[in-house]
Amino acid sequence: MSQLVLVLDFGGQYKELIARTVRGVSVYSEIKPGHLSADEVRRLNPIGIILTGGPKSVYLADSPKCDPEIWELGIPILGICYGMQMMCHMLGGEVAPKDAGEYGRVTVTSAAPLSKLFDGVKKAFSALMSHRDAVTRLPEGFRMTASTTTCIAACENATRKLYGVQFHPETEHTEGGREIIKSFLYDICAAVGDYKLDDYIDTQVRRIRNQVGNNKVLLALSGGVDSSVCASLLSKAIPEQLICIFVDHGFMRLHEGDEIEGVFSKRKLRFIRINAHERFLAKLKGVTKPETKRKLIGEEFIRVFEEEAGKLGDIRFLAQGTIYPDIVESGGQHGATIKSHHNVGGLPENLAFSEVIEPLSGLFKDEVRILGRKLGLPAFLVNRQPFPGPGLAIRVMGEVTEEKLEVLRGADAILREELDGARRRPDQYFAVLTDTFSVGVKGDDRTYDPVIAIRAVSTSDFMTCEYTEIPHRILRRISSRITSEIPSVSRVVYDITSKPPATVEWE
Repeated sequence: MSQLVLVLDFGGQYKELIARTVRGVSVYSEIKPGHLSADEVRRLNPIGIILTGGPKSVYLADSPKCDPEIWELGIPILGICYGMQMMCHMLGGEVAPKDAGEYGRVTVTSAAPLSKLFDGVKKAFSALMSHRDAVTRLPEGFRMTASTTTCIAACENATRKLYGVQFHPETEHTEGGREIIKSFLYDICAAVGDYKLDDYIDTQVRRIRNQVGNNKVLLALSGGVDSSVCASLLSKAIPEQLICIFVDHGFMRLHEGDEIEGVFSKRKLRFIRINAHERFLAKLKGVTKPETKRKLIGEEFIRVFEEEAGKLGDIRFLAQGTIYPDIVESGGQHGATIKSHHNVGGLPENLAFSEVIEPLSGLFKDEVRILGRKLGLPAFLVNRQPFPGPGLAIRVMGEVTEEKLEVLRGADAILREELDGARRRPDQYFAVLTDTFSVGVKGDDRTYDPVIAIRAVSTSDFMTCEYTEIPHRILRRISSRITSEIPSVSRVVYDITSKPPATVEWE
């Protein structure tokens, strides 16, 4: 069994990213609720604990706190943002609101003597901050190890193995952030780095077999990376019990439905394709709100599976390719909902299946791709562009119609054709049919047509991203092709917003 690092969650939006960063340096991590008792922590026997950020103020009565006995366990602890503030507050320090907060990249300067956390990191580095509260007085035995112009940016009590940083080392926005977490794991927690993704495969195969027994499993196979890897993992665990159903809701990209059928109908799976385009379109008639679209598609998606399950006999288990970012963006106990994914937020309460199996729910997109390669999936499928469960329905802003879908399919196909062969391809790119209309000129006629927006981002974790600086000559060619080849489009714009503050998708 690999060494374990616990990530205790206090509502921070980056908790999964912390866990991913830890695993990325070959140390196994699991996320647990922040109120986990000291006895439960002892039973799990972690080599270290990381406390996440969170949206609350630690000095309020209803703010989440950890078990006070955790500080006395002798296990190294790293508090991040809220985690640092909670540590200082509970151990006798003071946390208070500042006149002005720090948001975005801020310069942090380490103090002498240098903390083990900052070994190998520049003395002054840029870090992602997101706080208005700050530690104003440290607990007894603690010292400041880094600062900004306005706050204590890091502190420690090395004797008790307690460390805190006000910034977010888990994000790409922090220079040397990965090295800071690695220093905590290896120099302070004495990690040996024995975790490999192969362990995840073996663990999930055992869990699936134990959970399912001799029962059959119905898998929602979209042909995307997540569901394809999920199918491969399930077929390894329970090959004779897996039924893969592709629900073609009509919101796929150009020719995609036929491509999916061509690939999976030839594999050693029971593959069933259901053409439900008209049914889904009817469900969305007159609907314009994105969250309503997602939930309606999610509910109809499940209803189709229930009906198909009735034809197949008693199917107790539904499998889904849910991954970490799906879960975090669908909200949690302390976090706000950003968007509901069809395989998370859209699940109806009266689900007809006994249990849901989500064997990829502990992985990020890059880990899923690695897992797919280890499971023997072809490269063109593993490296497929990310695609949301509701498909083009949430890339058509406003009401979804067949005419709008056809316009968007054409624009998206042109964009992907131009960027698929690029020397430095963005990590995700797609077109959006906006509900903004613009005056244009084609030939001798004035037009008034919807605007196409194109989106391209670079990221390694899909929790944060930067827009990709596509060369203008390529953007010019994309725009020219879209406006020339699609009669009802006369204007194309490029989205240059990063995440945060925007999300990857527009809806």
